[in-house]
Amino acid sequence: MRSPLVWTFAASVVLLCGVGGWLLTDPATSRADALKTGGLAAGAVVALYALWLNDRRRKVEEARQEVEQQRHELDRERISDERFARAVELLGHEADQVRVGAMHALAGLARSRPGYTQTVLDVLCAYLRRPFDPEGEDPDHKRERQVRLTAQRLIGDLLPDASEAASASYRLDLRDAFLESFFLNKRRVGNLRLDNARLHEAVVIGDCVIAEVAAFSQALTTDDCYFTCRGTRFQSSAVFFGMSFNGQASFKLATFADQAVFHSTKFGAGVWFTDAVFEGELDLCQASFRGEADLRFARMPTRVQLEDTTVRTDGVNVQLPESWQLHVDPEQEGTARIEARG
Repeated sequence: MRSPLVWTFAASVVLLCGVGGWLLTDPATSRADALKTGGLAAGAVVALYALWLNDRRRKVEEARQEVEQQRHELDRERISDERFARAVELLGHEADQVRVGAMHALAGLARSRPGYTQTVLDVLCAYLRRPFDPEGEDPDHKRERQVRLTAQRLIGDLLPDASEAASASYRLDLRDAFLESFFLNKRRVGNLRLDNARLHEAVVIGDCVIAEVAAFSQALTTDDCYFTCRGTRFQSSAVFFGMSFNGQASFKLATFADQAVFHSTKFGAGVWFTDAVFEGELDLCQASFRGEADLRFARMPTRVQLEDTTVRTDGVNVQLPESWQLHVDPEQEGTARIEARG
């Protein structure tokens, strides 16, 4: 196959001769004008070839740059995968400072490569699900406590701000985890699982947005643990089935956009639902309030279940909605059931 340059040269010669010869047949056209016009026609062919050649070079260069970009991305992926694998491996190191460094390396990877964020959160949550004895007093336990506090803090740092409605909602799987002084302030979370978790000292999930199901079934707070979801919006179901609040708890100004389940929940100390908003159903069946309780909601549930819901009556301050009342059973001294009027 001949080169396009040869065909271009041949076409330009043909045009030069053809156009020039045709114009020479006209007596009114001089030989100089005929050659000039023929030369212009031949030059136009050469110019078109030059434009085609330049466009072809441009496409080749763009393709080369695209290949280089893809190769660069593959190299970045490979390096990121190696960093991730190495950091996860170091989480099992005996030295606490190495484990802390590995966690910061994972967090840095998630910040530079957002595609790793959910994976890094899963790894940090898995670390917090490892067995831990909070009563241990030896140096290893104290150092491990600091490592776990670092994992908790990094989880909060990696979650998007609650005001960023268009941002990704990352899930947190903390089932069976031990959490101590766990703070999530003004963060957006997807699916939040704390089933069977043990909560110590303080758990603050304040002014957050929980976009998907929040599950706290059978979770347990210690006597000194303050639990609060003040101002938090639960956009899906909130399930506290069988949870034991041994310390104080607050749901002030919280919003439950879907079903709220407190079935068989035990409130051992004070609990406040002051100005909470319920946009769906509320299940308080077999829930028990053994301390101060403020249930004066800002918006009443669309439907409420109060079967065998009990409170203490021996000097404990209990505030109820106007449509509810206490029914005292003489056989159960110091205890009353909450019932809806009428």
